[in-house]
Amino acid sequence: MPVPLVHVLVLGGTTEARRLAESLAAPAPGSPGSPGSPGSPGSPGSPGSPGSPGSPVPVPVPVQVRVTTSLAGRVSAPRLPPGDVRVGGFGGPDGLAAWIREHDVDALIDATHPFAATMSRNAAEAAAQAHVPLLALRRPGWVAQDGDRWHAVGSLTEAAELLPALGERVFLTTGRMGLAAFAGAALDDLWFLVRSVDAPEPPCPARMEVLLDRGPFTLEGEREIVRRHRLDVLVTKDSGGEATAPKLTAAREAGIPVVVVRRPPVPEGVPVARTPDEAVEWVRRL
Repeated sequence: MPVPLVHVLVLGGTTEARRLAESLAAPAPGSPGSPGSPGSPGSPGSPGSPGSPGSPVPVPVPVQVRVTTSLAGRVSAPRLPPGDVRVGGFGGPDGLAAWIREHDVDALIDATHPFAATMSRNAAEAAAQAHVPLLALRRPGWVAQDGDRWHAVGSLTEAAELLPALGERVFLTTGRMGLAAFAGAALDDLWFLVRSVDAPEPPCPARMEVLLDRGPFTLEGEREIVRRHRLDVLVTKDSGGEATAPKLTAAREAGIPVVVVRRPPVPEGVPVARTPDEAVEWVRRL
């Protein structure tokens, strides 16, 4: 019996999006090279079969999937996922809907950063226009623990307004795109350590050191940054996930306050998957 073919467009740029693409690009059961087919890793007597060393990963989807991942192109050297990759914007919801129709996309998965609110709204509008199902893949947000000194705010502007009352040496881990919020004269007395993947562009804080680095980060490394730079306040977005959590632990251990920018909500009516595995199950049900 032929394996169904489904074209899935993943709006990516996150670790979860890359893991989802890896699972969706895995061969479907019964197709050449898939687990269970002759000579495949899952067939009897082959590596990965019961009784032999190793096991096949990732777990394949029981449909044949063509996966295309769309990247915004804001990072100079992104880690490319398997499958087809498209880099650049679509031109708003109308452009995205047109691309979906032109390329026979069967399903759309919004696996962008939790703070990519504009792209998420565009995805919801485009899916409605093109009449394709839409799923949002969002890692769970962080939860405060005993000893945390968190100050939740609704925007970077609110975070900037709060800083003078909290500290003088700021660890700013909100990325390079929103630095203008911290460039006002009211913050000229503060010193900022700005961590980002690519070098930021003006406007920037008046007193600033840039740390170019890409996660995941270790707890020991975050402790050393806090100690070496004598940091007394951390600013972060609630992007969630384990990859960026060590900075929160380091701040808690050092007893320094953390300004946490709340994430925007997912567009109304869009179902949410918390893990790539949940998203794979959603595709399987198609």
